[in-house]
Amino acid sequence: MASDRPGTSISAWRPPLTGIAEVFHAHFTDHAYPAHTHDTWDLMILDDGSVDFALDRHRHGATGAASVLLLPPGVPHDGRTVTASGFRKRNLYLDGSVLPQHLIGRAADTPVFNDGPLRDRIDQLHAALTHPGDEFEAESLLSVIRERLHFHLDALQPRAPGREANRLAAELRELLDSRTCVGISLHEAAAILHAHPTHLIRCFKQTYGLPPHTYLTGKRIDQARRLLLDGHRPAEVATTVGFHDQAHLNRHFTRHVGTTPARYKRARTGSAPTSA
Repeated sequence: MASDRPGTSISAWRPPLTGIAEVFHAHFTDHAYPAHTHDTWDLMILDDGSVDFALDRHRHGATGAASVLLLPPGVPHDGRTVTASGFRKRNLYLDGSVLPQHLIGRAADTPVFNDGPLRDRIDQLHAALTHPGDEFEAESLLSVIRERLHFHLDALQPRAPGREANRLAAELRELLDSRTCVGISLHEAAAILHAHPTHLIRCFKQTYGLPPHTYLTGKRIDQARRLLLDGHRPAEVATTVGFHDQAHLNRHFTRHVGTTPARYKRARTGSAPTSA
């Protein structure tokens, strides 16, 4: 478990269960996530406190109790503490084998479910993931959770037409995805896509809700998290994912994750932490 300031603690690990890319437990007393995206689905429950967040440029709020939050991949979101006591949360980052891409729009429109039984199953899954030997139970619980999430998402209306990604913005996003680590300059991207740099930025922000440099930073942070959980050193991770040096990684990582890369790496264990 890592801690940066009084009342703040973080645990993170990669479980031996297909479908879950990362488990993340945190207590934040004063933290604000910048706008960012994930390549995975972010399934979150609160154990205490309240959180305020924006998803796809619409603000939402949630408290403990029965709330389940599902943030879809590729959709920008932020998050911040609401009260002085902050909040305790547990996240499961789920890959595409759990939920398909075509449900992203529905999840973006309705990211909070008040479903006590679903929350109970997620709580049980977190418990199973912290005990080596309970892999079969964890796999069974994930299957039940997946079915329940499908039930909620299938009941929602598909996203209204006309909100598809702008073609130029989508092409820039694909270009950034292919050059996440090696990087690309704005003028180089503009030349490749035959567009004015300012127009590129405007199209991207109008389509995805954040500027392209912010999107790229978030992608690099996601890759850094995976490498740190695999045991790589922060200095090595920094240059691997495209940051100038470790100090550059530290600055952005702390803003996004709420702790430094070194503390995040120390928060991981071989399988799971003893406490969250």
